[in-house]
Amino acid sequence: MDRDGTESEAPLEGLAEAPEAAGRIFGDRLPQAVRYTELLATAGVQRGLIGPREVPRLWDRHVLNCAVLAELLPAEVSLCDVGSGAGLPGIPVALARPDVSVTLLEPLLRRTTFLEEVVRELGLDNVTVLRGRAEETVGKLAVDVVTARAVAPLDRLAGWGMPLLRPYGQMLALKGDTAEQELTESRAALTRLGAVKWSVIGVGEGVLETPTRVVRVEAGESPGGVKAATRRAKAARAGRGGKGTEGTGRRGGGGGRGRR
Repeated sequence: MDRDGTESEAPLEGLAEAPEAAGRIFGDRLPQAVRYTELLATAGVQRGLIGPREVPRLWDRHVLNCAVLAELLPAEVSLCDVGSGAGLPGIPVALARPDVSVTLLEPLLRRTTFLEEVVRELGLDNVTVLRGRAEETVGKLAVDVVTARAVAPLDRLAGWGMPLLRPYGQMLALKGDTAEQELTESRAALTRLGAVKWSVIGVGEGVLETPTRVVRVEAGESPGGVKAATRRAKAARAGRGGKGTEGTGRRGGGGGRGRR
């Protein structure tokens, strides 16, 4: 990936070839998935978004580990990937499921710049990049599904992600070995935030050597609780007054303005 013609890619030392499972997951979008993994191994490492030691295991531990979330998504839903970072899990999900409309929400400029370049290079017309914080986006963005990976403990993550959901939406958090413990410790917070059901599930069985562990939190009629509902109603009234309530990201590589 070049930035103003000045950045060149380092050799892809240690990057494995796409495993057989990648073809099963991405289908005719496999070439784009391969290119994304190459970008993680080069520009992603150069810009400090991916650790150099992660390059040999990018496919198994990162790209495919995230892409299997697509198994949990109904057709043609909208999704927000909170704290998207280098695009995980949002970009693998968008590649695996072109019918899903994905918003990559990320507050840091250097990360949104990378995401915009990736989206543009891969031609992902089902992806929007939005610069901002989740708590600032309530009332401006409402989706069916919120995803997150390695962002925050579950109770704090739910406080950011649940208010972005439409009624009866779901939050999917990749949590690994800490899933059950975090869920146990977060039940009271989840109830306050309008959750009505939660569970730990495995996805990618029969496809991945180690299935991905996901905390799934299902919202009721008022996701995020009373405060979030009030903020959404206030934003809706402002929108009817002509100020608008849509996010400022642009599909295919735009980004909302925010603090550096």
